[in-house]
Amino acid sequence: MKKILLCGYMASGKSTVAQLLGKTAGLKTFDLDEIIQKKTGKTIPEIFAADGEIKFRRLEHENLNELMHIDEGFVLSLGGGTPCYANNHLFLQQDDVVSVYLKTSIEELIFRLKRQGGGRPLLDNLAADEMHEYVAKHLFDRSYYYHQAKHVIATDGKSPEDIVNQIMSLY
Repeated sequence: MKKILLCGYMASGKSTVAQLLGKTAGLKTFDLDEIIQKKTGKTIPEIFAADGEIKFRRLEHENLNELMHIDEGFVLSLGGGTPCYANNHLFLQQDDVVSVYLKTSIEELIFRLKRQGGGRPLLDNLAADEMHEYVAKHLFDRSYYYHQAKHVIATDGKSPEDIVNQIMSLY
């Protein structure tokens, strides 16, 4: 069975789609951020504040590497920055992986991020007018890594169910 990895920017729908996809496909579902939080006993913002981004990225890589050695299929929601560090994007290309970039427009991401509120370490100190530029720059910087996924699904205007159906048709 294939390992399904979902990547994309924060608020692109990775966690929501992963849960629904796991139920639909009958696969275990993992969220990389949740795994890190459970193992450390800290929230992601607490890890960033106490230990810094470099420590968080190391934890991210170690836990991803561990998951990728599981011999069964699963759905995994990656963190927004996961593919961009420690050559994690190479996991998206493995033979036993169906990797999907959930591509969401800047405007839609900002709408979702504002609706969700705080708790995003990289955004919490930004003024509202700075968010558009920050998200646009981040997407530009991360685009290469996100596009290492084998499949790209545009999410704007689609329900999580629509996205799951598209992913199910890929394998």
